[in-house]
Amino acid sequence: MPYLGSEDAVRELRRALSNPNVQSDQLRYRNTILKVIRAMSQGVDVSGLFSEMVKACATVDVVQKKLVYVFLCSYATLNPELSLLVINTLRKDCQDPNPMVRSLALRNMTNLRLPSLVEYVEQPLTAGLKDRAACVRRVAVLGWAKLHNLQPNSEIDAAVVNELYTLLRDPDPVVMVNCLRALEEILKEEGGVAINKPITHHLLKRLKESDVWGQCEVLRILQRYRPQSEDELFDILSLLDASLVSPHPPVMAATLSLFLSLCSGLPAVNLAALERVRAPLLAACGSVSREMRFTALCHIQLLLRSLPGLMGAHYKRFFCGYAEPAYIKQRKMQVLVELVNDENVAMLLDELKGYCTDVNADTAQAAISAIGRIGRSYSDRCLEILTGLLGLKQEHITSAVVQTMRDLVWVCPQCSDTVCLALEGCEETLQDSQGRQALLWLLAVYGERISSAPYTLEVFIDGVRSEASLGVKMELLTTTMRLFLCRPAETQDMLGRLLHYCIEEETDMCVRDQALLYYRLLHCGIEETQKVLQGRRSDPSLGVLIGRPAEPISQWACSFNTLKPLRQGSVETESASRGSPEHVTFDPKPNTDLSDTLDCSQTETLLYKLIIFAHKTHVVYKIQCFIIKYPTIYKPTSRAGSKPFGCPRRD
Repeated sequence: MPYLGSEDAVRELRRALSNPNVQSDQLRYRNTILKVIRAMSQGVDVSGLFSEMVKACATVDVVQKKLVYVFLCSYATLNPELSLLVINTLRKDCQDPNPMVRSLALRNMTNLRLPSLVEYVEQPLTAGLKDRAACVRRVAVLGWAKLHNLQPNSEIDAAVVNELYTLLRDPDPVVMVNCLRALEEILKEEGGVAINKPITHHLLKRLKESDVWGQCEVLRILQRYRPQSEDELFDILSLLDASLVSPHPPVMAATLSLFLSLCSGLPAVNLAALERVRAPLLAACGSVSREMRFTALCHIQLLLRSLPGLMGAHYKRFFCGYAEPAYIKQRKMQVLVELVNDENVAMLLDELKGYCTDVNADTAQAAISAIGRIGRSYSDRCLEILTGLLGLKQEHITSAVVQTMRDLVWVCPQCSDTVCLALEGCEETLQDSQGRQALLWLLAVYGERISSAPYTLEVFIDGVRSEASLGVKMELLTTTMRLFLCRPAETQDMLGRLLHYCIEEETDMCVRDQALLYYRLLHCGIEETQKVLQGRRSDPSLGVLIGRPAEPISQWACSFNTLKPLRQGSVETESASRGSPEHVTFDPKPNTDLSDTLDCSQTETLLYKLIIFAHKTHVVYKIQCFIIKYPTIYKPTSRAGSKPFGCPRRD
């Protein structure tokens, strides 16, 4: 056979389909049709064979019918006129004594998706709703949903909607669930299928007859119903009790979501439900499916927000396996941090310490970050581990440890002495920008305690020309300014060289503007500079991990059994902070009250306020634009001709 992508291949297939000898041999005819489907699946345009394939659907061979219908549904939109020729065959098949043929014809009749054929499809679908075979009724119910999707602006006959409501009591559970799905689609603009007390109790009593996904669909729709009395509520909860401990995680999650929705005003019942699902959730964490394990871990984190001790006795179930993927290991470590207490802290820290040398760098960094979070409550033990990790002299480990120490001293200032001693010499191992930024922040805040701080800073300043990271350059400027305020004799020359480079040679506007801001700030005097730069060193208000108040279940109940917990977890796996931890993201609103003619007597006060505002919000560029617009405002009144630290003055 010629190459499938050539026109010769299509021509040969057409010749074979039109050959009477091939048509008379059922096996050869089916194999030829199979070649057409194979060519179609490989991307060959075989739409030119549409008329030959229409003729091929007139057969009693069910396998051949399926193959032909696959072709026709794929190319019907390209040949709407020829598709009319298929309708007669499909309508005839809808009356075939074989229920498989009838259901196949109905399914493919709606899969043609041609608005011009709707009038020919409605009558077979209406008859299919009352067919004696359940497989035909299943297809007919979904066919009405497809028909509505094909013409969403058209009105569905009320008799059809009533018939679909009647089929909710069909003896076949699949038909019942398909009716719910079809009514949801058809009545979408009206809020979906109407759920009342009789329908609710009927669906609950037949819940176990459906498969897993059918049960999930029923439980999802039942969240709209609100019981009319407390007795009815507890009757519903009794019917749901068995599903709450279902061995199928999707059913368990959907049932718990319904529990939380129905019992929003009964916190004690909600807490009891959370206790009940502990065993199924732990079982899901050991599932063969990685996706199931990950989803279970994400939802366990949600539950721990309201019931911190839920998994406390089972913390060993969250230890990482060697062959587990990195994203599951990282999520397990997040759960372990939530389960730490006085009894298991030693074992958990030993376990996390082993993960710090994992071959996967992301896993190792996540383990170090987890140790740092535990350090909020057990700082001495965690600092001992972190200090030991610095001795390994590995780039990614050192970077993660320095970032963790930075975040730890921000919430636990009592750890600063130990951290300052541990930082000696670690700058030689740091290579990534995040680690260098963390080290620079520590040098800026605790530079007076670190004896080698000026020498470490000099290494950074000497290599500033080859520095590619914008964040490191901006952090270096702030660190040098802060260190100058506490150790001026050792850093004066370095600060002058750095400001000179950033103002005269730096091409990035953000770095240059920040250097100009600091240069002009120095003209205001040391006292004014200290007011701006000497900010707080820590924020103990963030608190410790142990003993935090439990969150109300209502805060996260609406996101349970959705994708939201998975997205929230991905944000938490990132580094705790970027740059300086005290930096606050702020979107300043433009001030439209500034006049074009400002009083020069307010110059110094206005400029000082703008400098403080710019430093706290990093809006350096806007301040520069302001100074350019009003050049007469910024004229230093003191030391007008001086050039501090050898820097040229830029007005």
